[in-house]
Amino acid sequence: LQFLRMEGGATLYETVIERTAEWGGGDELMFVVGATRPEILAKVRKQVPEHFLLVPGVGAQGADLRSVLDAAVTADGGVLINSSRGILYAGSGQDAIPAARREAEGMVRVMREVLR
Repeated sequence: LQFLRMEGGATLYETVIERTAEWGGGDELMFVVGATRPEILAKVRKQVPEHFLLVPGVGAQGADLRSVLDAAVTADGGVLINSSRGILYAGSGQDAIPAARREAEGMVRVMREVLR
């Protein structure tokens, strides 16, 4: 995967984040960063350590929750992880609701472990 690079060598997404972060601090704006490339998520976290990150892509899109947390979590959390399809479609038929509950509870367990 190649990223568009600007004249100074930074990628387009790095440039957009840098300029956007000038508009407000961590309590005023947040960034949406996909979970499927934890190495990119870690770069974004370094670039905006005080900003909140909304992170879609865990579960059905293939991102690993622990990798996302390792890349982006801060001392006070700092991330909102979205796993809509991973939870919603964890099971089917009569198992749909129990499977969704198990999936959500499993994610909560991992998050608690990491945040300790």
